[in-house]
Amino acid sequence: MNAADRLIQNIIKKKNPCVVGLDPEWSKLPSCYQNGKTKTESILQWAKDIIDTIADIVPAVKPQMAFYEVYGAEGFRVFEEISAYAHEKGLLVIDDSKRNDIGNTARAYALAHLAKEGSINADFLTVSPFLGTDSLTPFAKIAKENGKSIFILVKTSNPSSAEISEAKRKDGKSVRDFLAESVAKMGKDDIGEYGYSSVGAVVGATFPEEAKSLRKQMREAIFLVPGFGAQGGSAGDIVSCFNEDGFGAVVNSSRGILYAYQNAISFDGSRGSYLQTVRDATILMRDAVYAALKASYPKMKY
Repeated sequence: MNAADRLIQNIIKKKNPCVVGLDPEWSKLPSCYQNGKTKTESILQWAKDIIDTIADIVPAVKPQMAFYEVYGAEGFRVFEEISAYAHEKGLLVIDDSKRNDIGNTARAYALAHLAKEGSINADFLTVSPFLGTDSLTPFAKIAKENGKSIFILVKTSNPSSAEISEAKRKDGKSVRDFLAESVAKMGKDDIGEYGYSSVGAVVGATFPEEAKSLRKQMREAIFLVPGFGAQGGSAGDIVSCFNEDGFGAVVNSSRGILYAYQNAISFDGSRGSYLQTVRDATILMRDAVYAALKASYPKMKY
């Protein structure tokens, strides 16, 4: 069983294809989490509390490595602990580290992030494709061997992504379409029980028309869909990232959930109050996305 299968099983169980990003921006954390002995200890407690709060709602969490690496070795240790804790709570871990290199270096990255004996042991890893397709092979190989999966950047949610993704190759094909073709080919040899491969794609919620085209090109790929909420993507925008069965994508929100307390009238400064805003925002997202999917795909499988 590959990671796509395990993800889909969790989606069915929770009736929710939405995930929460664990991106600790220190200046935005509520003051009730800024009083630990060290910043990293405070962040670890914050992340564990969030996991406890939403574990019954979401199928996975997506910690972004940059927000942990900024604290050096201690930050990396916290990332490892958060990944292990999420697994203890029955959640899958999408390691958003956007790694890549060539040859043995790529293999070393893959082992660290995806191997069962690796220090992180994530279920999914985001990978940059811009060193060429041969640089992706070690990641796909290690993922397959360990029952894990990768998400290759194809169409990211930031406004200037078009500078590269829509650029034309000599053969007239856009970089976006070339990458989609590569993802589809690379995933063909590891299709899970639900019909989805261990090679997925990052496709932003902020480009719904492009997502519609990419979905047709990568029918068997799971999409990781950033850009929902704070970046402007709506429930209606993400529908084209899914297949008719209601599978094929997971939608991420980070800032829109983690920092919803900043606009919550009910927030009283306590941890309990903060975590309630996190839970409420997570449920709001789940319900909006599920309703949009049901309206578009009435025969979806969950």
